[in-house]
Parts: sequence; C-alpha cells; structure tokens
Amino acid sequence: MARKNPNIVVTGTPGVGKTTHCELLARNLGFKHLSVNQIVKDEEFHEGRDDETGSWIVDEDKLLDYIEALSISSTGGYILDWHACDLFPERWIDLVVVLRCDSTTLYDRLTARGYKGKKLEENMDSEIMQVLLEEARESYAEEVVVELRSDGVEDVERNCERVEGWVEMWRKDREGGGKEEGQ
Repeated sequence: MARKNPNIVVTGTPGVGKTTHCELLARNLGFKHLSVNQIVKDEEFHEGRDDETGSWIVDEDKLLDYIEALSISSTGGYILDWHACDLFPERWIDLVVVLRCDSTTLYDRLTARGYKGKKLEENMDSEIMQVLLEEARESYAEEVVVELRSDGVEDVERNCERVEGWVEMWRKDREGGGKEEGQ
C-alpha cells in the first residue's frame, strides 16, 4: 500500500532553524517530528562525545534500525530533523529541505549557543562551503532537494508555506491514480 503522506528531511548546519521549521511544519501538517539528535541522546545510540567538538559519536546502524521500526517507509508523515541527511535511505525520503543562513547571522546564533573553538569553526566552514547542501545533492535525486534561506522569522513562515504547498501537491499527485507530473 502506498504512503498517504511524504517523509521530509530538514537539514542544515546547527543554528539555521531546523527545529523551528520542523515544529511548525509538524503542527501544521499533522506529521510526526523526529528530532534525530534527541533520539540519539534518549536511546543512547552513541558511543559518547567527541572530545574536541562535543558532538555525539552516533551508532548509525542502531539509529536507522530504530527509525525503520517506526514504519517510516510505509506510513509516511515524518519530518526528520538533523544536521545530516546522507545516512537516510533514499526510499524513505520524498523531500530534502536544506536550510541555509547568512554567515554573520549564523555566527551570532552559534556563539549565543556557546559554540566556540573547533566546534564553531567547523560549523561555520560547513555553512560557507555548502557541505550539507552538496551532501544532499549527492545522496538524493535532484528533484527532491530544495535549498531554502533561513535568516529570519519571515523566512520560516515563507518556507513552511512552501513545504506545505509541496505536500499538498505530493498528495494530489498520488490521488490522481499515478498520472505523470504536469498532466
């Protein structure tokens, strides 16, 4: 049986607004918001923290088994919120939203969170070099990857409206009995 709802990954450098977007989208669409970092922490799908960056050393196999057990691929209606996307199987994902942010704004957000040293530097470099956008483009079909700006509140609202419109079209396309796009 085909899914009635798509699965969406919202990814980007820490501080670009992933969680804000995901919470609003989940509320507006009635989807389940999966904060992958929270799952890693709560379910202990990690081998501790990296001493230099303070980031979790994730056990990806345990994480993926857990998410797959939620029947994500058959039920749909999930929004995965994480700083990476390439580990999620392509068959699970219908849309990848890569949030991007102005470097100055991102720097201010990260320093306000207490990021410093190598952790701050790595995240700033990742954003400037478009690492997560390139990762998404290499891991998924071009037509399912979208890059959106997330510099302020107005961007969040506009982005969520755009994704909600996409979900509506996704549903209509499937209700139409498999019609080709554009018909």
